[in-house]
Amino acid sequence: MRRLESAAALALLAVIAIAPTAIADASSQNAAILGTWKTPKHDGKVVIETCGNDAVCGRVTDGRELRANPNQADIHNPDAAKRARRILGLNILEGYTGGPREWTGGTVYDPQTGDSSHDSTLTLEAPGTLIVKGCKFVFCRSETWTKIASQ
Repeated sequence: MRRLESAAALALLAVIAIAPTAIADASSQNAAILGTWKTPKHDGKVVIETCGNDAVCGRVTDGRELRANPNQADIHNPDAAKRARRILGLNILEGYTGGPREWTGGTVYDPQTGDSSHDSTLTLEAPGTLIVKGCKFVFCRSETWTKIASQ
């Protein structure tokens, strides 16, 4: 009986010792993609940050039209119930995992067109250069985003 208790205690200690390392490894996989990125259209800015389960998400934080009208709504959304939500602060990248060079499994949304894609990738082409690609059927669209240095 004591051997069984000792084995269980050792197993629990091993899990406790390994868990922080696994979390640190997943966090380091995402380190290069985290931060503020400039999009090529409309002087947009998106902050990519962790969003649970070692995934990364990106939310809109700035753009030329948003500076003129911070209350700009998501009017192109195909879901009529979501058309009143504000674009400022909107997650346009959700649930990507992977790294350190490519993240997959997430959804990209373009509030300028209302298009979204579950077949999408985020690829770190070089330090400070991110390719955001989304596909529907055989048609794909991509943008190159540039990382903004921390201020």
